[in-house]
Amino acid sequence: MTDFDTYERDLWAGRAGVYETGFARLTAHAVGPLLDAARIGAGSRVLDLGTGPGIVAAEAARRGAKVSAVDADPLMAETAARNVPGADVRVAVLPALPHEDETFDAVVGNFVINHVGDPVATLAELRRVLRPGGRLALTCWTMPGSGVLAVVRDAMEEVGVPWPDDVPLGPFMTYGRPDTFAALVGGAFREARVESLDWDFTFDPGEWWENGAMSRVGSNAVVLLRQDSPTIARVKEVYDRRLAEYATGDGSVSVPAHALLAHGTR
Repeated sequence: MTDFDTYERDLWAGRAGVYETGFARLTAHAVGPLLDAARIGAGSRVLDLGTGPGIVAAEAARRGAKVSAVDADPLMAETAARNVPGADVRVAVLPALPHEDETFDAVVGNFVINHVGDPVATLAELRRVLRPGGRLALTCWTMPGSGVLAVVRDAMEEVGVPWPDDVPLGPFMTYGRPDTFAALVGGAFREARVESLDWDFTFDPGEWWENGAMSRVGSNAVVLLRQDSPTIARVKEVYDRRLAEYATGDGSVSVPAHALLAHGTR
C-alpha cells in the first residue's frame, strides 16, 4: 500500500455508522447511472467495490444481479452484509481482490477509485476479474471540489485554516477531470467514456455538520477537528453564512453536487 492508502484506512476505520446516515445519502444519487452504465440486470455477475453500507449492492440485487462486494474496512463490510442478505461480501484492500480471473460481467465502484493510492494498478486488477466484454463503471468527484463537496473546505479557507502536510490529497486531485479520468480508464479498457453527473442535494445544514465535519468523515473533517474550539466556531459561522444562499425555506438547503461517471469495456 502507498502512504495515501494507509492514511485512507485510518480515515474510514469505524466510520460506517455516521457515513451511512450522512454522506451516503449524497453518493446515493449516482447509483442508478452507475449501474445503468455497467448494464446491470437480472443474472449479471457484479462486483461492487468499496461497498460501504451496501447501497450500490442493494440496488444491483434489486435488479436481479448476482452480487459480490468488497470493502477495506471490516465494519463497512459487516454493515453491507447485514443490509444486503445473500450478497458475497468480503474484506479486501485495493488493488488486491480475492477473486479468480474473469469472474464478473461487471465491476462498479461508487466514489471509490478516488480513495486508492495507485489507480493504475487498481484498474489492472479490475480488468483481471472481468470477463472479456465485461463492463466497468466508476464514479469520482469532479476536482477541484465544488458545490456541496466544498462547503466545509471553503469555510476553512476563508477563516485561514492551513492544510497540513501530513494530510495527503491523493491522485484524484489530478485524475478528477473529464480528460484525465478518461485517459486513466482508457489505459486499461476499451471504449472508455466519461460523463458529468450534476444534481442538487438537499440536506439539513446542522445534521450535515454533525454527521460529517464533526464526525471525522473525510479529510476536511480531519483537518477541522485539529483546530481549537474558537477556530471551529468561526468555521461554523462561515459555513452557515455560505449555505444560507441555498436555503429552501423549510430549514433545509439545496446545494449543487458535481461528479464524473467513467465506463468502459474489457
